[in-house]
Amino acid sequence: MSQDLRKQQAAAAALQYVIAGTVIGVGTGSTVNFFIDGLAARPDRIAGAVSSSEASTRRLKAHGIPVLDLNSTGDLDVYVDGADESTRSLHLIKGGGAALTREKIVAAASKRFVCIVDDLKLVERLGKFPLPVEVIPMGREYVARQIVRLGGQPVWREKTVTDNGNHILDVRNLDIADPVALETELNQIAGIVTVGLFAIRPADVLLVGTASGVVTLARGR
Repeated sequence: MSQDLRKQQAAAAALQYVIAGTVIGVGTGSTVNFFIDGLAARPDRIAGAVSSSEASTRRLKAHGIPVLDLNSTGDLDVYVDGADESTRSLHLIKGGGAALTREKIVAAASKRFVCIVDDLKLVERLGKFPLPVEVIPMGREYVARQIVRLGGQPVWREKTVTDNGNHILDVRNLDIADPVALETELNQIAGIVTVGLFAIRPADVLLVGTASGVVTLARGR
């Protein structure tokens, strides 16, 4: 089974967590694109979506799904998004699509975070995928020096500007033995907007598309 088919399976499984008539959070990326297409095909439509990126906003609107401002919706019942890596503890690395800050905000505002991935994204330990860090442009080199002191190797993702007007550093070789502690430490560095570690607020449910079907992992199990 191709990787795209495994992504489609996970995206389709996430539809069961969506209640008709509600406003939901929608993330960013190739797996989420399949989820958005699945939303559009449902006869029982949602009331609208809070989108984590301009790319997802365009896709939602193209399907006729209203895109709403989180400031006007209040907390959300469910947020569906993908990940670049996930552990069985449901700690994630996200930000390959440079939407990590908005994704983190929507995740924090949601009662349930459903993450959809294919099985290539499931790892024993985070860190093979470079950790994205969104930084204020004027602080980029300062932040990079602080990350080097922590053992990381940051590389500026040139020609990438986030939807918030910021830059991305992709960091290799950080020790992510304790994702919560590292996320907390990085968040204290002046100039960092947010980091692509989703460990303080991890996923609640992970839907993994595999060659033999969808595997569901949930926190507390």
